[in-house]
Amino acid sequence: MKNIDSVGHVRGESIYLDDIPVRTGTLYALVYDAPCAHARIKNVDYSKAEALPGVVRILTHQDIPGENEIGNIFQDEPLLAENEIHFWGMSIALIIAESEYIARQAKKLISIELDELPVITDPREARTKNSLIAPPRTFKMGDAESAWSACEYIFEGTADTNGQEHLYIESQGAYAYPTEHGSIRISSSTQGPTQVQKAVARVLDIPMHKVEVDVTRLGGGFGGKEDQATAWGVLVALAAQILKRPVKYSLHRMDDMRMTGKRHPYSSDYKIGLSKDLKILAYEATFHQNAGASADLSPAVLERTLFHATNMYFVPNVEVTAYSCRTHLPPNTAFRGFGGPQGMFVIEAAISRAANELGIAAREIQARNILQEGDEFPYGQKTEKCEAQKVWDTTLEAYNIEQIEQEIATFNSENKHYKKGVAIMPVCFGISFTNTPMNNARALVHIYQDGSVGISTGGVEMGQGLNTKMVQVAMAEFSIPAHRIKIETTNTTRVANTSPSAASATADLNGKALEQACRALKKRLIETAAKHLQSNSSDISIEDEFVFNKNKKMDIGWEKLVQLAFLNRVCLSENGHYSTPVIHFDKAKEKGHPFAYHVYGNSITVVTVDCLRGRYEVDAVKLVHDFGKKMNTPIDDGQIEGGVVQGIGWMTMEELLYNDKGRLLSNALSTYKIPDIYSVPKDLIIKNLDAEGHPLAIRQSKAVGEPPLMYGIGAYFAIQNAVKAFNPNYDLKFDAPFTPEKVLMGLYENVEKGSLVDAVLKHES
Repeated sequence: MKNIDSVGHVRGESIYLDDIPVRTGTLYALVYDAPCAHARIKNVDYSKAEALPGVVRILTHQDIPGENEIGNIFQDEPLLAENEIHFWGMSIALIIAESEYIARQAKKLISIELDELPVITDPREARTKNSLIAPPRTFKMGDAESAWSACEYIFEGTADTNGQEHLYIESQGAYAYPTEHGSIRISSSTQGPTQVQKAVARVLDIPMHKVEVDVTRLGGGFGGKEDQATAWGVLVALAAQILKRPVKYSLHRMDDMRMTGKRHPYSSDYKIGLSKDLKILAYEATFHQNAGASADLSPAVLERTLFHATNMYFVPNVEVTAYSCRTHLPPNTAFRGFGGPQGMFVIEAAISRAANELGIAAREIQARNILQEGDEFPYGQKTEKCEAQKVWDTTLEAYNIEQIEQEIATFNSENKHYKKGVAIMPVCFGISFTNTPMNNARALVHIYQDGSVGISTGGVEMGQGLNTKMVQVAMAEFSIPAHRIKIETTNTTRVANTSPSAASATADLNGKALEQACRALKKRLIETAAKHLQSNSSDISIEDEFVFNKNKKMDIGWEKLVQLAFLNRVCLSENGHYSTPVIHFDKAKEKGHPFAYHVYGNSITVVTVDCLRGRYEVDAVKLVHDFGKKMNTPIDDGQIEGGVVQGIGWMTMEELLYNDKGRLLSNALSTYKIPDIYSVPKDLIIKNLDAEGHPLAIRQSKAVGEPPLMYGIGAYFAIQNAVKAFNPNYDLKFDAPFTPEKVLMGLYENVEKGSLVDAVLKHES
């Protein structure tokens, strides 16, 4: 089935926030934000800005009728700064004007007096100063301390990963207008409509039922609109409520980049111990998470780092600890993978270090430690329906890893200034919100008198094909074609108390709720047909829009059946509610069964490095992925392709830079580089693992949003192997992203003076 949005997207007819027609009298908002990272506010002079024609009002924290607080997990994030600035770009005031241009002119007229304070940008420094979001957490299994004595080989080191800008095509924004009885309606570009609703109610000091949040779709999210969209929705709601006029705010790209949080940078330490036959006997890691100025979702992201610290390997003795460190950067937040990639990178770095020291390929260690059925994770859950070994073997056999390695060895021996490298990146990713209460969803289904069907769920369409899959669920349950079904906007009035569209769980949770609603309605329709035909319900079925009685097609089509039900006063509306069974987690013990199931996969990445310039190309990413029973191949493959490229970008070229004063330097697309069409793998081959899927996945089709990003990690290690092939004196480093500048330095590290010049001159001659 084609993506139901594809025609609208291509024709420019799909509705996003900026496509909503503005109402008469709409005002435009703009934040006046902090010009430094940490300071006490002495005075702010708004007088010149307020006097500018077209400026309607400037709102500060003093204008908030309720709480000046939008924190989700912890209440530590003011909507508008009061006495102190915590990061560069923090919202201080909201300018409301007749146009965005006037608001921007007014912003230039505001003056501020500050007492600047010391700035922390490094998470390790934050830890030493006990600047933490929350107490550290540790996952343990076995006895790592005692296991070291049994290890033949022990290796230690550090591994750092930088942040990543979400760079969704549609920037943050919201549009609000007051309605009757002191209520308000907000169109928001958010992955979490209920979170926006809750925060607006708190800040405006009104009950949640007076706040309606509506989302048609997002122009991308990647986690950046799970929690960070809240502020903009609350700000326009505040202005609309006070001024009794519609207010819109759509952020400029550079404002969005400056004021919003990113993927969390991590600085980590590892220690790995192996037996003589390369079994990993013990593993320790300490993760320093750069949370930024407030909690946002950092504690939850940190938790998933711990959950995925051993990736697709069984390690009997594990102790991993994570610190969420408070710094003076914008609050970092959810990003595709949600802490999992940061944890996986560290153990892959440890394996790479061990392999290099032992003079073997990393895959020899990887292969010896792949998870098996019944193996236990450090958090207590045991593997079930484990596809780890199967996906590993299938990948190496399907793509003939020995032949790839031989071709690379031949190429490297024949080419002096170009070298190839290869790396294998296995992935094991748990599916569910790790906060158990969030694993629930609802759906509302109406069957109208003419047989058309309306569907509302709590899931947000953001380019991942959710709407299409929800239509497929209803099609399958009712046995009707897609043209009879309409997917409605995501709306907190129709479907309340929703979890955000995140954690790769959106299709599973909302799809299961939708199944329940459809099945309840289908049961009523079958009972109606049975009564009409004077038959038993057990003999009735609906297939291809017709009623069948004892497998015989009746002269009762879908429309006639719906009419019969309506005339017999049968309820043709239904709510479905689904909560994931079996999952639980005890944070006091750090043990439980937090995931509904795991997704497994494995990839082979081949790169070519230009050893004179430090440039590189990704020749191929060849992977085998555990889709379960694929529900929609084009959508699922598209998620794989996008995830792989996004992961490669994070590992290679997307360099997020702040100076020591906390100012963002990579603040535009001229200074922050993302992969373009020339940066993607020349070959990206996806094979579906022959597997039965999992009953807790929607129609046994496993989640596919986040897991593929981790395949991109393989690019880092493939490039490093190519650098090592050129320069045997290169010391392995694990400091992502591996930019061309870092590659060039590594190519000529620890070589004789003049070697680079000699090489270039010889090449030119």
